[in-house]
Order: sequence, then C-alpha cells, then structure tokens
Amino acid sequence: MTQGTYVDKEFQRDTTYIEDRITSDGTGEWPVEPGRYRLVVSRACPWANRTIIVRRLLGLEDVISMGVTGPTHDADSWTFDLDEGHLDPVLGIPRIKDAYLARFPDYSRGITVPALVDVPSGEVVTNNFPQITLDLSTQWREYQREGAPDLWPEDLREEMEAVNERVYTEINNGVYRCGFSGDQAAYEAAYDRLWTAMDWLEERLSTRRYLMGDHITEADVRLFTTLARFDAVYHGHFKVNRSKLSEMPVLWAYARDLFTTPGFGDTTDFTHIKSHYYEVHLDINPTGIVPAGPDYSNWLEPHGRERLGGSPFGNGTAPGAPSEGERVPAEHNPLLDESGMVRTR
Repeated sequence: MTQGTYVDKEFQRDTTYIEDRITSDGTGEWPVEPGRYRLVVSRACPWANRTIIVRRLLGLEDVISMGVTGPTHDADSWTFDLDEGHLDPVLGIPRIKDAYLARFPDYSRGITVPALVDVPSGEVVTNNFPQITLDLSTQWREYQREGAPDLWPEDLREEMEAVNERVYTEINNGVYRCGFSGDQAAYEAAYDRLWTAMDWLEERLSTRRYLMGDHITEADVRLFTTLARFDAVYHGHFKVNRSKLSEMPVLWAYARDLFTTPGFGDTTDFTHIKSHYYEVHLDINPTGIVPAGPDYSNWLEPHGRERLGGSPFGNGTAPGAPSEGERVPAEHNPLLDESGMVRTR
C-alpha cells in the first residue's frame, strides 16, 4: 500500500516503519531462530519482491517461511485471498493487518508488505524493508545455503550505501514521484530527476557488469525490481515515457542479464504486477482496465554482458529451482519452464 503525503504537490513517501530487527547476537527481543518467523509478501510489490529474491539467493526458504498475499488490496489491508479459505495457512489470518493489530492494537500507519511476523505470537516484528534484506545477509549467515553469495560485502559497503541511496531516491521511489504528482510542475520536476538518474545508470553500467563491479550485490536486487516493472507498468501508468527500458541499450541488457539469473526472473510475476498497479490505483486508472501487453519474449534475447567479465555469484553458486509451492505460476510469467526457472532460448 502506497503511503505518502504531498508537499507543494510533490509526492513524498511515508518511510516510518517498525524498526525492530531480528538479530543473531541474542541481545534483542527477536533472536534469529529457524522456523520462528514468516515473511509475508506480495509478488506485485517491488519492495516485497526484493525480500523474495534475497531469501532465495541466500537459500533461506526452509528457515523463514513465506506467505503470499493477493496482488490487490483495499484501503484496509493486503489479504490472503490466494489461500484456501482466504486464510494464511500458517498464521491463520485473512489479512496482514491482523498481525499488526496483534502487536499494536491502535496501529494507525500504513499496513505494508514485506512484513516479518513472529509465528508463535502472531505479531508483526518489522516492515522495515531495507533493513530486512540487509539482515537476511548479515544476521542469518549461519543458516544460508552453501555457496550463497555475499550480497553485502564489507569492502563495498560505503560506496554501495551511496549508490543505494541514489537508486532509491531517484529511481525506485522516483517512478512513484512521477505517477503520484499533484500537478504538472511537480510531475515535470520528478520526470527530469528520474531520467537524469536513468542516464547515470546507463553510463555507470556501460563499463561494469553489475552495479558494484563483477558480482551481484544487494544494490542489483534493489534496482532490478523497478526495472522489471518499467515497461509493463511505469512507462505508461506512471507517465515515465521518455523511452522504454527496452530502448536503453545498456540498462536493458543489464536487466536481461539479471532476469535470466536464478533468483530474479523466476520470482517475477507479471500478472500480479499489472493487476496490482492498474486495478488498485484507480485515481490514476479509473477504469481499472489491465493492459494486455507488453510481449515479454524480448527478456530472453541475448544480453551480451559476459564481455564485461565477472560472474553473477563470484565464488558462490546459483540457487536451485524454487520449490513447487513457491513457483510463480507459468501463466503469470510465460518465460518460465516446468521447474519454475527462466527458460533458455
């Protein structure tokens, strides 16, 4: 659910989250404990999609269970309408709001995903999505799969924090700033900011395979979820239409490189993505009509990024196929094979 306010007609996202953390040192209220927590996501939401990707790359599926809401929500909450009886099978609740209220009976802020829930108590622990993925990398190391990549390498953290900040401010949130602008002037200012940053990325990625160099990091995860939605939603729905992603040679090749890497394209649900934006944002799309396009087959065109060197996982290995219960339905992403992985041409 997109929460925000307006200052001089400019959309400003509400970034006040529950800041509790699940930590490995045993000093906090929420200790790392396999099986204790449930990650609640929507495949439509780019912020939640980050956590799905990181959890899969690190091999934490058997350690932290995952509940998936439907792609749409009302003004009240995301709901578990994909599950039998419209109840989450582990938490036994029909909406994620119930986990928020279990802990904070008077909770009045946005009911957002992703959210980590303490299964024994049914209480939400945190919805602080930037911190959730960083903690999956740093606090859950003991339980990561053999060959898991280091998505938050210590020697790159200072530079990566600066890159992440610009990507978040100007691109991840920049598309929303365009789409939810309150007037023409605010829209045009947001549009200019977005495309200045997109051009910066086009230049940065022309000489390096990934945002931070030779291997995938958290920075690539954060950028990918916006790029995956760009042509299908943001280009038209949010009016960021200077060009399509598929018309930007470097960024488009970079996006395809990631899409065909295990953990990225196989977690992308195009049907849920389009359903969410076009059916929920009725102030922008009053008819609620969901576009039939675009054609996704171009995601499988050769990207040629290997010429820059590097490798996705460095000294690590790729994750295997997703478990049957966590596969994106093939009809929601026609580029997946019967195992739930991105097809090869």
